[in-house]
Amino acid sequence: MDSHSLAFIVFIILTALVFDFINGFHDAANSIATVVSTRVLRPKQAVLFAAFFNFIAAFFIGVQVAKTVGTGIVNPAVVDNFLILSALLGAIAWNLITWWLGLPSSSSHALIGGLVGAGIVKGGLKVLVMKGIIKTAIFIVLSPTIGLILGFVIMILVLNLSRHSNVRKADVIFRRFQLFSAAIFSISHGMNDAQKTMGIIAIVLFSSGLMGSSFYIPYWVEISCYLVIALGTMAGGWRIVKTMGTKITKLQPMGGFCAETSAAVAIIGASIAGIPVSTTHTITGAIMGVGATKRLTAVRWGIAGNIIWAWVLTIPLSALMSAAFYLSLNTFFY
Repeated sequence: MDSHSLAFIVFIILTALVFDFINGFHDAANSIATVVSTRVLRPKQAVLFAAFFNFIAAFFIGVQVAKTVGTGIVNPAVVDNFLILSALLGAIAWNLITWWLGLPSSSSHALIGGLVGAGIVKGGLKVLVMKGIIKTAIFIVLSPTIGLILGFVIMILVLNLSRHSNVRKADVIFRRFQLFSAAIFSISHGMNDAQKTMGIIAIVLFSSGLMGSSFYIPYWVEISCYLVIALGTMAGGWRIVKTMGTKITKLQPMGGFCAETSAAVAIIGASIAGIPVSTTHTITGAIMGVGATKRLTAVRWGIAGNIIWAWVLTIPLSALMSAAFYLSLNTFFY
């Protein structure tokens, strides 16, 4: 391999890590919005807390999600460096647009859309691994639905268990509990989202012939991706924190605990199954479920509708942007 090819591979890996950082930055709201809105932690404390638990997720689970992203969306045999770079650029562009608008869209689905768009331009529909794409698409609907149902059920259960407690005592207890639930949720966020970038870097190395004949996730890639997403979380996407923490519904520590616990259960289950779900979708659904236990009007459904539109548009628009990047790169370099 000549020095120019190696330099291009290094550039793509650095671009993937930039995506990983923006993923943490964009999705910081997932980890900290509830503890900030309930005033259990101050914003700076919350991002440090979430970043720490994002990183230590590296020691709790394998790399099933990374393998799905690396080999389960586009046939690895047709992947080249331009395709990967285009997918990353499309996902980064969409993340920055939705961050600017304060919309909690899915970094995961932006990346998957990027792979799909560039893949179709290169090789047509036949290069897509439909089994992996269908599984991911199903969970676009299922993950927020599961979060909503679990949020509603757990909140009802907790309300019944706490019915003999007064408001002040419950508030004190659940402020402590929420630290635990926020930690577990941050771990679940790290273990699912960091793995998506791992899969991208590993497929770059594999398609370039730097990993031999077997696809695997090198340990240095694991640690790098967990570290970078944690640093992105520390930077904090405050525009989205406001939407997640206050605009959907008003949360108290009890509700924050129930929302985080519900979302964590759903995301950890998906991670074990190797399914790249959206942590954003899941926690948003859980917050809606918690809010709906008060009354349906406690949830600002207009804001929820805007968020859902962002979810629906994420894959097609990031796919279009990555397709445009792929065409532009091929035109420029050939």
